[in-house]
Amino acid sequence: MATPKRPELRSLPSVGSLLESEEMSALQSLAPRSVLVAAAREAIAAARSAIRRGGGRGKAEAAGRDAILRDAARRVGEAVRPAFRPVINATGIVLHTNLGRAPLAEEAVSAVTDAARRYTNLELDLESGSRGSRMAHLEPLIAELLGAEAAHVVNNNAAAMLLALNTFSLGKEAVVSRGQLVEIGGSFRIPEILERAGARLREIGTTNKTRLRDYERAIGPETGMILRVHPSNFAMVGFTEEVTRAELAALSRKRRLPLLEDLGSGALIDFTRWGLPAEPIARDALDQGVPLVCFSGDKLLGGPQAGILAGRKSLVAALKANPMARALRVDKLTLAALEATLRLYRDPEMLAASIPTLRMLAESAESVRARAKRVLRAIGADRASHFRAEVVACTTEVGGGAMPLARVPSYAVVLRPARGKVEDVARSLRTGPDPVIGRIESGRLLLDLRTVSRGEIPKLAASLVRALEEEP
Repeated sequence: MATPKRPELRSLPSVGSLLESEEMSALQSLAPRSVLVAAAREAIAAARSAIRRGGGRGKAEAAGRDAILRDAARRVGEAVRPAFRPVINATGIVLHTNLGRAPLAEEAVSAVTDAARRYTNLELDLESGSRGSRMAHLEPLIAELLGAEAAHVVNNNAAAMLLALNTFSLGKEAVVSRGQLVEIGGSFRIPEILERAGARLREIGTTNKTRLRDYERAIGPETGMILRVHPSNFAMVGFTEEVTRAELAALSRKRRLPLLEDLGSGALIDFTRWGLPAEPIARDALDQGVPLVCFSGDKLLGGPQAGILAGRKSLVAALKANPMARALRVDKLTLAALEATLRLYRDPEMLAASIPTLRMLAESAESVRARAKRVLRAIGADRASHFRAEVVACTTEVGGGAMPLARVPSYAVVLRPARGKVEDVARSLRTGPDPVIGRIESGRLLLDLRTVSRGEIPKLAASLVRALEEEP
């Protein structure tokens, strides 16, 4: 004998009746019918499962028509919301890898928009009408800024190193100091890059001390190149010694071997002007005789993700001739953003005003404090009191593996919720219409205003109000 259906199951609405409702009809302009149908079916299925799991008033209410409609509408909203979304970076970390590192200058954004919307002369020589090179748009500009003979751009700095190692050390040894066998983001290690490039690692020296004679003894018939890596994401202090750039450059000339210096973060200017630690500057390395350098485009440079190689013409020509260069090339959007960013470096006095990364690093702590106070005023005294919110001095880091010892003074709005957990407030801010990402320290949620622009303050305040209303 068949078990009779529970009354709640028989009362579940049909998919068709949900689609004909005012609530779902209003969503037709936001989503195609297939999405609406799928959301209705899933909401009904969820209600059916709740009923079968057991009774209880809460389960019965969840199976009601209004509750199912709300659930279906929520599912439609989730389906049409992009997975890749802008967020408000309130961590204070300027080059936050998880949040996309350097935001672009307005000039770069405009260039990307134009390149995306229209056809371009990507690989067309407008003068002759014949096929051209996409590097022709960037190479003269990079050479001008760095004093290099030639340049090439690939999709990130790891790719730049991979291309150089494969070009000059395929089947041969690459000589590297043990103190420079670093791991970069995503557990990506220098020895593994060498292996994938087809080069053999020749370690020399010790972790803390490497001398010129270590390089001299290692070089032989099997040597393809010398690799010098700037340890951008850590610092070694104390009983240490390393070979200078000038000494390695002289050795590479004497032994007629390519020397690649990985500069890491891509500094084109002196950051000590803003009280920050010195970073190796690309032009200085070339001026001191290094034949080939590589660095990132989306870190201290303040541009899009890219790996920039610059140096001696013969070495760059060899890189371009490597079939791997095509697999690692950048697209028109990256080219547009990088060219626009690099053009800004022609006017060093305006850099801090035009490139967001440099503006955030150069801004005074007092200016950051003023924005933090604006946030408190925007949410109102009552809400600020409920959150036990206040403006406090703090320090943050540059991020992106750059300047590991630098602590940048800043100001943050600190939240100590009266009820619930600070993690719940952080999650509410992350999952709102305008996601806000802060950082939790000592049981407090810090919203560091160094990385929040003036234009983002209204959205940040609205997100705080919403989080307060959702607090249990």
